[in-house]
Amino acid sequence: MESSPSGPVSRDFNPFSPTSAAQILGSTNMIYEPLLQFDILKPGTIYPWLATSYAWSNGGKTITFQLRSGVKFSNGSPFTASDVAFTFNLIKNNPSINSGGLSIASASAPTPTTAVINFTVPSYVLLYYIADTVMVPASIWSKAGNPATYPDPDPVGTGPYVLSSFSPQGVILTKNPHYWQPGEPHVAKLDFPAYDSNTSANLALEQGTLDWAGNFVQDIQGAYLNKDPATNHYWDAPVQTETLIPNLTEFPFNNLAVRQAVAVGVDRQVISSVGEDGQQPPVQGAGSLTGLTLPSDQSYLTSQTDQYTATYNTAEARSILEKAGWKLGSNGFFAKGGKTLAFSIEDPSAYTDFITDDQIMSAELKKAGMDVSVVGTSVQNWTTDLTDGTFQAIAHWGNSGPTPYYLYNNWLNSSLTAPIGKPASGDYERFSNAAADKDLAEYAASNSTAVQEAAIAGIEKIVATQLPVIPLFYGVAWDEYRTNQFTGWPTPSNPYAPGEPAGPFNEITVLRLQPVG
Repeated sequence: MESSPSGPVSRDFNPFSPTSAAQILGSTNMIYEPLLQFDILKPGTIYPWLATSYAWSNGGKTITFQLRSGVKFSNGSPFTASDVAFTFNLIKNNPSINSGGLSIASASAPTPTTAVINFTVPSYVLLYYIADTVMVPASIWSKAGNPATYPDPDPVGTGPYVLSSFSPQGVILTKNPHYWQPGEPHVAKLDFPAYDSNTSANLALEQGTLDWAGNFVQDIQGAYLNKDPATNHYWDAPVQTETLIPNLTEFPFNNLAVRQAVAVGVDRQVISSVGEDGQQPPVQGAGSLTGLTLPSDQSYLTSQTDQYTATYNTAEARSILEKAGWKLGSNGFFAKGGKTLAFSIEDPSAYTDFITDDQIMSAELKKAGMDVSVVGTSVQNWTTDLTDGTFQAIAHWGNSGPTPYYLYNNWLNSSLTAPIGKPASGDYERFSNAAADKDLAEYAASNSTAVQEAAIAGIEKIVATQLPVIPLFYGVAWDEYRTNQFTGWPTPSNPYAPGEPAGPFNEITVLRLQPVG
């Protein structure tokens, strides 16, 4: 299995380090486990894992987990609430490993199967980040030194696998004899080869020597599926929404009519089929301008917001601009106040699909009277321009999570933005909307389904009518797999997990697999 090409790796299995071999190769969650697992394709679906239940108290500032009895670490030592408390206090005391931004006040273990975590602010909405935290043994990590840099060469966790062999060219895991799920896993061995590039990984996939991969494969039908139609399959489940992010602080995107014209002036079907090789589906139909990732977020779409659709119509784009006072010049482009309606779309030259997307949008929007150019740059420059707000428009992916909150918060939360020239951690378009901030805050501070659904509905309308970001297509979890050796893979009819071979969800998939024969 392969989730990402890495090149040669070092013996580092630190679950808190994004650059460790385990994280890059996708083996972390086979060794280290969280308290709960989530199916982000079915909002609200939570799988009990190391914890069997949880309860909020203290106005969302305290969460209590009841733990599963009899769980052991792979070295045979018992897993208890003391390990849970230790893990969260470790994160509290080391901000560099607090990737979820948890405002932990304290963590304790009143009984061996009861763990209590206190926060400084209501944290209902952060359950996903809280419960998805992997648990480490206090007996080992209390002596590890800096948890951000500890290489963890001989990892000990509660997961279904243990490290069997390591080399710079890959990692092999075998069954954990102490695993708490009876009879699991049915897959005896996991082999994580360290491929040098997408090219070498995709070649192994096409030749049948790789069972499970998570890459973009150009012409996947011809390059992979047709090689063995009975065995080779893929399912790219939509997990977030990718958008065109406009800079709202400057001309021309500080004009709502321009954003509205762009929204109907691009053909998302062509962008999807040509730029994304048909593998990332276009936002289209009811509610497509809300930014919701459909169909997984379908339950959040309301009768008041399903009317907002993204339908390609060049004539309508021109009409929107004309009604807003834009005048078509002899050069074929609209202008207002002496300024031509012109802007650039910037993306990394290395992201060939995005550059193709941009070129398609440029051609389509020129037909609608907008002078649109494409700027290719380095990934580093692009990232800096995005965070600093020194761009006019950028194609970008969104956040994924078990509810639309995670997507909307990253797009709209004005506390995440910054003045132009200063790095922002979200709200890159510099959108400032009191109603959106209020809805986000109400969602985060409430444990009421009704309150949260009302808040999300309000945000949907804001996105669809104000267009702080312009939805384009659904970002997917790349998932190519073979059924000649194992069955039980997630599918559109059985979406128990996204299917990608990367953490944290790949453990769920592996534990559902059964050998053929």
